[in-house]
Amino acid sequence: MVAMKGVIPKTGPFFVAALRLLPAGALLVAFAAARGRRQPSGWAAWVAVAAFGLVDAACFQGFLAEGLQKTSAGLGSVIIDSQPLTVAVLAALLFGESIGAIGVGGLVLGVVGLLLLEVPALSVEGNDTAIWGSGEWWMFLSAQSMAVGTIMVRWVSKYSDPIMATGWHMIIGGLPLLVISVLNHDPALNGHLQELTLNDVLALLYTSIFGSAISYGVYFYNATRGSLTTLSSLTFLTPMFASIFGFLYLGETFSPVQLGGALLTLVAIYMVNYKSIVGEK
Repeated sequence: MVAMKGVIPKTGPFFVAALRLLPAGALLVAFAAARGRRQPSGWAAWVAVAAFGLVDAACFQGFLAEGLQKTSAGLGSVIIDSQPLTVAVLAALLFGESIGAIGVGGLVLGVVGLLLLEVPALSVEGNDTAIWGSGEWWMFLSAQSMAVGTIMVRWVSKYSDPIMATGWHMIIGGLPLLVISVLNHDPALNGHLQELTLNDVLALLYTSIFGSAISYGVYFYNATRGSLTTLSSLTFLTPMFASIFGFLYLGETFSPVQLGGALLTLVAIYMVNYKSIVGEK
């Protein structure tokens, strides 16, 4: 989040989103091929990978990049990583994963926390509500895309190796973002690449290699096994790091209402996963 936030003004949001996906996807496909993992085979496999790429790569990264322009990296990360709440509901409905009474209470608390986080999204101008101009709203849409993508990976893995499918879904999802970047006249594609500093280039490499290739590969490989709810709950650590580094490097702070919403959301995520945590202990 912090690395993306720093370079978006110089490169454009959709360029960063595309660059985060395309090289990383190529790296994952090459890695999986070198390890002898099977390619998607047949129309059903490619339809599944393409749908996965549209939802989890194109929508997730596109909404994320758009939202980061209008909100802080720390707050955006908290909203993004509220997605375990959605994963818990979908996993319970589709796969029969149980979260217990405390988990249900966590879901209710999570909704309250998200509402507090989304307060700035309802900026009223006269009689009009400008929700689409809100970074928090785009982050919320990004979180739901990631949650649905987490659920989809089990379906996709029926047709293809999960690491190979993850790589291809990043490539497929990155292509429309690159087209949007061109149509959006992002600065990076209009002669401003030479303005990037060494730190900017390193930030872009970090978001692609560590923030996508490695993290996506590990995350979706593990999403094919074990509890989806427990796995997705690990992402609640992300906003803590994003908030710390956002404060240190970007001077970002939360409003009191947003801070309360962030804390409630983190508590809610713990409650949703309480049954799994106690069971593992």
